[in-house]
Amino acid sequence: MTVPAFEEYEPAPDCPCPGCAGRRRDLARGLPVRAGGHPGAHGARRALVLVTAAGVAFGATGLDARADIGPDGTGFDGIASSADLSGAGAGASVGAVAGAGAVPGAVLTAVPGGEPDPETPQGGSGPLYGRPSPGPVAGTVEPLRATTRADIINRAKRWVSAQVPYSMSKYWSDGYRQDCSGYVSMAWNLAGNEWTGSLAQYGVKIAREDLQPGDMLLFHNPSDPNKGSHVTLFGGWTDYTHAYYIAYEQTQPHTRTQSTPMAYWNNSARYVPYRYRGLTEGTEGAGGSTSTTVRYPGARAFGPGAHNTYVTQLGRMLVERGAERFYSLGPGPRWEEADRRATRAFQLAQGWRGAEADGLPGPQTWRLLVNGLGKGIADAGGKNTGRAAGGGAASGGGASAGRAASGGTTAGVPAYPGLGSFRPGRSGPYVERLGERLVRKGFGRHYTSGPGPSWGEADRRNVEAFQRAQGWRGSAADGYPGPETWRRLFG
Repeated sequence: MTVPAFEEYEPAPDCPCPGCAGRRRDLARGLPVRAGGHPGAHGARRALVLVTAAGVAFGATGLDARADIGPDGTGFDGIASSADLSGAGAGASVGAVAGAGAVPGAVLTAVPGGEPDPETPQGGSGPLYGRPSPGPVAGTVEPLRATTRADIINRAKRWVSAQVPYSMSKYWSDGYRQDCSGYVSMAWNLAGNEWTGSLAQYGVKIAREDLQPGDMLLFHNPSDPNKGSHVTLFGGWTDYTHAYYIAYEQTQPHTRTQSTPMAYWNNSARYVPYRYRGLTEGTEGAGGSTSTTVRYPGARAFGPGAHNTYVTQLGRMLVERGAERFYSLGPGPRWEEADRRATRAFQLAQGWRGAEADGLPGPQTWRLLVNGLGKGIADAGGKNTGRAAGGGAASGGGASAGRAASGGTTAGVPAYPGLGSFRPGRSGPYVERLGERLVRKGFGRHYTSGPGPSWGEADRRNVEAFQRAQGWRGSAADGYPGPETWRRLFG
């Protein structure tokens, strides 16, 4: 008989073709059960090995190996063989196969089991399970889905509440794979299942000190992705030392959240922080919850007579880029001359002139503001006070709103010194001035010896209490004063 030939190949991790996708799934099923492999896969694999080896043995000894279930129930793993024995030594060959011994001309693949478990086995890139996926069109990239920090954490909490079991070959009801990279793919609302080798392309690398809820900490070991590679979601610092943080992660036996040393229990130095590229900062104020829209809302949203949340969003983004001096009361939903002047100042900072700097935000102006690109607005003296390119969108009163530098005084409000003045270990007159203002406003109960020039946990807790009194929650009430917190304190 003709013995079938099998050729092993390594699938490309980012290849969408059915062959590579199927091979990645097959490799995933080959992991030990205790490492997340499918229990039925190993029985099937052993049966395939034995039957293939038996076919080789029978062919070498002249056996007609028709794999049938015989009436006597004999054979391999319950599979009986009806065979016409035409050569001596057949029994020896059959015994060798049944005993998993070496058979001339056959190569038996070792079944995993005796080797140590991979620490974080994972599947590869692929579509959501059970969802139609026509595949990407050549030369195109699927746009990122917009999401907020609050949405990311809320999605992460759903798996924690459900205690989703860890598995690199199974998928939860939402279509995402039940391993660490599938968990982050779900929390970030990605269009498919990614792995530690592909998640980084969906984020922007940031510094650890800039971590905020919803960011990820990624360790990818390219030499052996299944050995040590892991990813967690950052849920916030546990205290002012920033030595521990709340980690959301998918690990054995199920999804969990717990206090974790920065960046992880092992391989800590190799974890890299990333921020989702499609992030839209959620902001909360006294008027309720709003969020930054990535897509340009259209020219009708701006100009005389406009009154909507997009105008407020525009103003906040402009303030973050150095336009504080144009607003006497802060950005609001009604289009004002201050909005036009601030927008025009930003457009002029990009080098635009004429109709390109008319003070009405077009798609290009909006894109630069939302993505933190372009140049900031110069102050009256010509100094650039806005945030440099590379950050996220604007946000509310918390630390995420504090990226803008000082932009001069506004209606008697002292110039905001920048978020860098309010960090653990920082000291200066701004810290003491902030503390005195908090006490004056009735938010000083966490001070035991009065405000001082060194930033401490008491300062942060008092600022947080003030922010919460404004109705802010989440990252907008993190205890670090942004421009809006500063304005309300001193306004």
